[in-house]
Parts: sequence; C-alpha cells; structure tokens
Amino acid sequence: MTTEEAARVRAGQPAEREVPDGQEYDVFARLCPSRDVFAELADKWSMLILMSLLGCGPQRFSELQRGVGGVSRKMLTQSLRNLERSGLVLRTVFPETPPRVVYDLLPLGRELAELLAPVGRWTERHAGRMVAAREEFDAAHAEG
Repeated sequence: MTTEEAARVRAGQPAEREVPDGQEYDVFARLCPSRDVFAELADKWSMLILMSLLGCGPQRFSELQRGVGGVSRKMLTQSLRNLERSGLVLRTVFPETPPRVVYDLLPLGRELAELLAPVGRWTERHAGRMVAAREEFDAAHAEG
C-alpha cells in the first residue's frame, strides 16, 4: 500500500487498489466481498492449516489434525473445505483402496502462507510478554 493509499484508508476512504478483473475491493467497506474473504482467512484454524502445509508439505487429514493441535475433525473439515473453495488448498483423492486423500497448497495459498509464517514466528517470540500483559490487565481490572 502506498503512502497515499494509507492516508486515504485512515481518512475513511477506500484505497484505490486494482484487482485483476478491474473491480476495486476494500476490506474496510462494510458490504465489500473482500471483507468476507478476509474474515474467513483470519480464522485461527485456516491460518494454522496454511502454515502447517507450508512447513510440512502435502499432508493427509490425520496428519493435519495431529499437526494443528486442538482442531476437531468437524472444524478441520470445514476449514479445509473453505480453503479449497477459495482456491488456496488442493484436495487430491488417490484411487486406492481405501482412498488416500492429500491436501496441499495451491500457488495462492502458498503466497498467503508465506506471509503468515512470519506472523506465527513473531507470535511465538512475543507470546510471553503478551500473556504477562494480559495477566497484569486482568489483575488491575478485576471486580471486587
């Protein structure tokens, strides 16, 4: 985003960013379709799935579930389906008995995962400070 675009966003005006089909999108606009896409991607499971596929390569469902600790089968299925629907993840079914299903990143998903990976590393480096800040905040604002 250019300095001029950033100033427009701060002023509440949409940034003038062109997308390949010529339509302008603005995640800050209440009714813009990009807002829904952004919200779907900001889901914690989606981000973790993308980062796992980037770090470990193609994985079966059970491998992803083990790698993304705490995700239920239902949420993993739902998240993978949304990521596949959005053109970020490829689901390949191998004609074997029983069928083998493998998930991998598509180019768009790889691009996004490469942006998310540094955020994950930043979070790991600073989580202790943030947890301490939360505890301090909660203690200062405790009722009673």
